[in-house]
Amino acid sequence: MPEEPPAEATPSEVKPTEATPAAATPAPAPAEPVDTGYTPSGVPTFESVREKIETRYGTAIGAAELDAESPEGRTIEEQYDARQRAAADRLAEIRKSMHNEQDDSQ
Repeated sequence: MPEEPPAEATPSEVKPTEATPAAATPAPAPAEPVDTGYTPSGVPTFESVREKIETRYGTAIGAAELDAESPEGRTIEEQYDARQRAAADRLAEIRKSMHNEQDDSQ
């Protein structure tokens, strides 16, 4: 079996030598403050409120689309449409009978 080449040392394993003094290693970048969505006094920021609203809206739209595509959702929509047509037909009958009564009384 051929011998594998030695693994290279990672930067954390490299110890400073005369060629690489400890002062020459770069300092870590300062950490940015984490955006919690609230001000120091505890008030939500505009951006955090807007993000929550957009997330909820997107979730609601997605849920409605999934419901409409399910067999149960289609059945409910068909029932709603049938009721709307029946209501419109009944209203037309009532209006027609009211017009007939007005014509008879004159």
